[in-house]
Amino acid sequence: MRRNVQVSLHIEEDGQETTVHARLDLQGDRFESYGKARRNPDDPVIPVVGEELAIARALGSLTAQVMEAAQDRITELSA
Repeated sequence: MRRNVQVSLHIEEDGQETTVHARLDLQGDRFESYGKARRNPDDPVIPVVGEELAIARALGSLTAQVMEAAQDRITELSA
């Protein structure tokens, strides 16, 4: 069986801070997380760096949530 699962990322930037909202809908379960990156005022403005950091943080949190849900299901099935 093959299925496609999509993760949506909403990125907001204001020049100093980048915020990412990540969402994954998986067979009736919804996982959501946020990631932030803040630019040091002394650093040059390179928006892609803030996006990369904020995305990585949001996806890392999403990964932890999905892993925890899978572990909970395994525990329930083993009981």
